[in-house]
Amino acid sequence: MLKNFKEFIMRGNVVDMAVGVIIGGAFGKIVTSLVSDVLMPPIGRLTGGVDFSSLYLNLSGTAYASLAEAQKAGAATINYGLFLNTVINFLIVAGSIFIVISQIKKLEARFEKPAPAAAPSTKECPLCLSVIPLKAVKCAHCASDLK
Repeated sequence: MLKNFKEFIMRGNVVDMAVGVIIGGAFGKIVTSLVSDVLMPPIGRLTGGVDFSSLYLNLSGTAYASLAEAQKAGAATINYGLFLNTVINFLIVAGSIFIVISQIKKLEARFEKPAPAAAPSTKECPLCLSVIPLKAVKCAHCASDLK
């Protein structure tokens, strides 16, 4: 059983997937920082100084000064500002992956050799211009001899 597990782990697909997950996690942290530290402050300033991460809807009926205070008190909240940040994170990650995959496909197409054209299996009769088999010696349409 240990031998089978070792073979499974050492397969190329499993190792590639593990590397992808690790790099994806690191990339996710970079994008999260980009959104929360670089993009959202100017967007918040443009919208009148609103910090999206602090936007929430209080369901408890008690007034709280901030989301942190409401969460500390255990109040039920809908954190739509955090959700907006997460959606922006996702869009940036999806866009980045789309750009990377597009560039990889362009590179692959650039270095890919075209498949050789298949040899023709038909020809035209020189008299009636009908399509006939390549090895034909007599046209099936006009009965002319082909040399």
